[in-house]
Amino acid sequence: MPLVATESELAFLRERIEAVAETVFEEKGQRLTYLVGSMIELPRAALTANEIARKADFFSFGTNDLTQTTFGISRDDAGGFLPLYVEHGIITRDPFVSIDQKGVGELVRIGAERGRETTPDLKLGICGEHGGDPDSITFCQSAGLDYVSCSPFRVPIARLAAAQAALKAGR
Repeated sequence: MPLVATESELAFLRERIEAVAETVFEEKGQRLTYLVGSMIELPRAALTANEIARKADFFSFGTNDLTQTTFGISRDDAGGFLPLYVEHGIITRDPFVSIDQKGVGELVRIGAERGRETTPDLKLGICGEHGGDPDSITFCQSAGLDYVSCSPFRVPIARLAAAQAALKAGR
């Protein structure tokens, strides 16, 4: 579920998902296993991940939206000023290209740690363009995430970066 802010919101949505799934299972005469998870795209969700994890089978950190909500800037408008920020040393890299480890990355770490405090086997990953950035993938490995998701054209780079990060971590 995208843009979840509270445990009660995910509980409300999960109840409806399960009811619809049950109806479909009955109509089709067959069942399948599925997971219900939460996108962690809001700073509040990362900070209260221990609560949200009570109702989630997995978290997918939506790093594009988490970057927008953390910096308070729109990805659509950022192209007009972020290059100048980099040029003038205000920031070192475009945070929509490579994850901002001090801010957004810290929220990912907090969310991962707090989510697993409640649910130790919680599946954790990221989705978005950061999933195809080698530096972001190395960060995800260090933060204990299980997977990255990215655009199809970035998959070869992501696979290589994930393998390199795993080797570096001794996995």
